[in-house]
Amino acid sequence: MVKITAAEVNKLRQTTGAGMMDCKKALVEAEGDFEKAIEILRKKGQKVAANRADRESTEGAAIAKVNDAKTSGVAVVLGCETDFVGKNESFVKLANDFADLAFKYADKESFLAADFGGMTVADKLIEQTGVIGEKLEITAFEKIEAPFVGSYIHAGNKIATLVGLSANVEGAEEVAKDVAMQVAAMNPIALDEAGVDASVIAKEIEIAKDQLRQEGKPEAMLDNIAKGKLNRFFKDNTLINQDFIKDSKMSVANYVKTIGKDVKVVNFKRVALG
Repeated sequence: MVKITAAEVNKLRQTTGAGMMDCKKALVEAEGDFEKAIEILRKKGQKVAANRADRESTEGAAIAKVNDAKTSGVAVVLGCETDFVGKNESFVKLANDFADLAFKYADKESFLAADFGGMTVADKLIEQTGVIGEKLEITAFEKIEAPFVGSYIHAGNKIATLVGLSANVEGAEEVAKDVAMQVAAMNPIALDEAGVDASVIAKEIEIAKDQLRQEGKPEAMLDNIAKGKLNRFFKDNTLINQDFIKDSKMSVANYVKTIGKDVKVVNFKRVALG
């Protein structure tokens, strides 16, 4: 029988994140072959992942990051099954490491195929599913680019947001963060009226008309009153038209103009657990 040293076990543990006993068993089974031991651990992860495939990854860590130039931002959610794992320091570090890597990729598919320490991100998720014993997956992946990008992560890594502004001017950092906090708190469905899906608009108009009919309003008046209700819907649900949470006397659009009359919000993304 091949003698397995503590140093070899520790090296495998550092590489894979698996527990000491799992690493020792894998090295014994692999007769000291390091690469074969990694494969054994990965297969264990695949087996655990298959058993947990129908589980819900409703907990985890939502991470948003912006590059040094403040022109690109990514937001990802590393999902798991329990709050206990989601708050674990090494789990949150893995989520941050994934977010750092995500900058190089345009979408979730290419990111999952990316190299992460000698294996793909997808394989790393399978491996860590085996280590942790819970289903791990990337449940959200968003990326934006703009002249200035800001971010916000809500307490406990439950929500992460990105906001793009049309210009990098003095005060942009504070304003972008404030608007990113607005996105986290108010969860707008679109940037402005133009971004709202036509089917959503049609549904809102129909709901408004039904309410008005129940109130006994004449059919001839319904269209005009429904349009008013639709405008209220836009005000409540589109980012630039919402009341700014720190000062309800102004809209988000007007708040952004405080750093420059031509500065606008050009994009936003929001990711959250569940």
